[in-house]
Amino acid sequence: MENKKKIKNLTAIGFQKFLAPAALVILYVFFGIFGRNFFSYSTLVNILDSSYYIGFIAIGVTFVIITGGIDLSVGTVMMCAAIIGGTAYKTWGWPMWASLTLIMVIATCFGVFNGLMVSRLKLPPFIATLGTMMISMGVGSIVSNVRSATFPTRSSEGGWFKNIFKLIGDDGQSLPTGALVLLIVSVIAFIILKKTKMGRYIFAIGSNKEAARLSGVDVKKWEMMAYVVSGFCAGLGGIAFAAVYTTVMPAQGQGFELYAIAGAVIGGTSLSGGIGSIWGTLIGVYIMSVLRAGLPSMDLQAHFQTFFTGIVVVGAVLLDMYRNKKAMEVKKHISVKKD
Repeated sequence: MENKKKIKNLTAIGFQKFLAPAALVILYVFFGIFGRNFFSYSTLVNILDSSYYIGFIAIGVTFVIITGGIDLSVGTVMMCAAIIGGTAYKTWGWPMWASLTLIMVIATCFGVFNGLMVSRLKLPPFIATLGTMMISMGVGSIVSNVRSATFPTRSSEGGWFKNIFKLIGDDGQSLPTGALVLLIVSVIAFIILKKTKMGRYIFAIGSNKEAARLSGVDVKKWEMMAYVVSGFCAGLGGIAFAAVYTTVMPAQGQGFELYAIAGAVIGGTSLSGGIGSIWGTLIGVYIMSVLRAGLPSMDLQAHFQTFFTGIVVVGAVLLDMYRNKKAMEVKKHISVKKD
């Protein structure tokens, strides 16, 4: 009887890993059948375009959530870095390569700042990153003098970086090369989490911080590194946003972090820490992008998107709680059997 219960719990845990990919396929087919022109190539390109910047910051947030923390600042940090980079190019006369480098440096510095507050000053991650969210919104507005920053068009001087995320042929067809960039970053993040000391320690910290410390893990260092990665990925997101949408508005970005966190949670990253997957996060991001493109194709307005997104997030959190409960039952059964 006990063995049957154990097998049932393990089967339930394993089955949940296939829920996110299955949900992505079901949603895509559903909108393709009931939506208007959803199966078109242009819609697919729009889905991919809207997933780049959210995908990058979601990858960074995954590192943080695995440690048991949270980063509410990634959205505003991404836009703050982008608008300062755009101001450097447009107003200060910097070359494009220097402006893009500035975007990465600023976003990474915010990640270091978050890491120091959480790991060294012991501030709760929610409060620390909430403060950074407001700081980054203010800094972006101050530096840009509350003016939008417009990056050059694809054909203009300095617009070369847009081709990294989208190539447009002579026939006007778009090739979303940014999907390849996102895939490369995802592979690197996967290798870091699964094959390196940094990844093992990040999982250890999220599973049990005190046990990791007693095992000799430098908890402060590696917890901080998770926030640094999140900041770095926010910089990549800022460049991707500038490449796809061209114009960056001051005090923009609030709410993007919710899409990133939702993507990670939908993909199976546990808010309690210690569990997470880059590929799951990527699938979660694409689920969000399909929702954003699919609901308008059914003539539903933006507030319906917010409503259904909230339902999906609540469902994902409930699923995470169920998964953790089943995992604890399996661990308890194994522990009792050993005794």
